[in-house]
Amino acid sequence: MESRTGHRPGGNTVSLRMTASAAEVFAVLGNGWLYPSWVVGASRMREVDEDWPLPRSELHHSFGVWPLLINDTTTALEWQYGRRLVLRARGWPVGEATVVITLEPIPDGCVVSIDEDVAAGPGLAVLAPVRRGLLRVRNREALRRLRFLAEGAAGTYEDQA
Repeated sequence: MESRTGHRPGGNTVSLRMTASAAEVFAVLGNGWLYPSWVVGASRMREVDEDWPLPRSELHHSFGVWPLLINDTTTALEWQYGRRLVLRARGWPVGEATVVITLEPIPDGCVVSIDEDVAAGPGLAVLAPVRRGLLRVRNREALRRLRFLAEGAAGTYEDQA
């Protein structure tokens, strides 16, 4: 079933339990400058729209490894604070993907899920089972990185002394 954002859940959902609250996770998601810190493949930010992550706002990022960097954008399609963020991530020449991030509050934190699938471009030519497998591996790592940021895994200097 397709949502109003054009996303069809594709069996690509991965989830991770976090001790961070939904507010702490959304503080990371709402800070566009942190995007390359948790999104696998994103390497740097060039610009973040002032109204990020409101619908139609954009992140201007690069992906790849220097010197093979490609500049592109990610657009917020939907933002329900504390519950859901829907993105259209562009990475041409590979294509575009729709990414749905949802949070489910639990007593001692939240469960964060990412469901992603190719929406346009040459990536659609990759067989669905292969594409699902690759996206699931990538998004497991993205969730781990997001958890580290939201939970403050590095701690403070006092904690490490």
